[in-house]
Amino acid sequence: MAKPRFKIDDTAGQTKLQQLVHSISEAIANGLLKNGDMLPSVNQLSADSGFSRDTVFKAYNILKQRNLIESAPTKGYFVSGDSFKVFMLLDDFSAFKEQLYQSFRQNLPETYSVDLLFHHYNQEVFTQLIENSLGRYSMYIVMNIDEATIHPVLKKIDPHKLLILDMGTPEDEKTNYLLQDFSQSLVQCLDKGAAQLQKYAEMVLVYDEQITPHPSAIVTAVSGFCTKRSIAFKQVSSIHLDQVKENTAYFVIHDADLVEVIKSCRTKNLELGKDVGVLSYNDTPMKQIVGGGITVVSTDFEEMGREAAEFVKNKKKVAKILSTSLILRDSI
Repeated sequence: MAKPRFKIDDTAGQTKLQQLVHSISEAIANGLLKNGDMLPSVNQLSADSGFSRDTVFKAYNILKQRNLIESAPTKGYFVSGDSFKVFMLLDDFSAFKEQLYQSFRQNLPETYSVDLLFHHYNQEVFTQLIENSLGRYSMYIVMNIDEATIHPVLKKIDPHKLLILDMGTPEDEKTNYLLQDFSQSLVQCLDKGAAQLQKYAEMVLVYDEQITPHPSAIVTAVSGFCTKRSIAFKQVSSIHLDQVKENTAYFVIHDADLVEVIKSCRTKNLELGKDVGVLSYNDTPMKQIVGGGITVVSTDFEEMGREAAEFVKNKKKVAKILSTSLILRDSI
């Protein structure tokens, strides 16, 4: 019969059932138990651990439900061939998040399964999804919910298995992250497009911190750029058809606001890149062709997906601020 190749973690506050499930899950995630490895029989593990047969049986059933182990009448219990599961929690669904996910998925072995979920910047949903995922996955890829801090619930995940994406402020060297730079890098992008943007008398930033899940550092960056370049600056929470005016550049975060600006220009016969300038955040395939191409400030989300996949496969430390680029097109 198979001998245990894992140590039971008797962490205080956990029931014996939780200890057993956690210990076997960790052994699988860390490669101590590999695909196809036999597990001790219920009787043997009960004798070796001192836990009741009922506890061992319940633990094995939980692990089977999570697809971490399998059982067969003549073989007993063994590690499932589909035991490497990745938890991926993104903020919301959008074209550039799809690019991220597709790049991530394409750079992982087919044997890895990925559960993709979204928190939509809802604190309660975020916490609940993380809580429900604990102990069920080999690795965790999470888009943090705030720029200023790392959400406290993430401290419940082993830092070696957790990768923070997009935004957040790492608290120590244990944190793995792939983040955007929403401040200095944005200023550099605006400076790169200064010659085109200075054609306009005013720049309007369409941004509301209360409804737009985007770091407020963007306001400081854009207003500072405008002051330096002698361009009038204005911030509005939303944009409507009748508000779009000539000789103005609009910097939009939401695609819905981008659509409003483009529709208004068509209604008023204003030409993008001449009468009205448009700058958008985050590139998508559609922005490459709409209106002759929309100028964007964007991180390479395909690169983010590739880097995240490498972290999952190799479990190597990663602490990186991804570059942000200005992609000039006809819209300014």
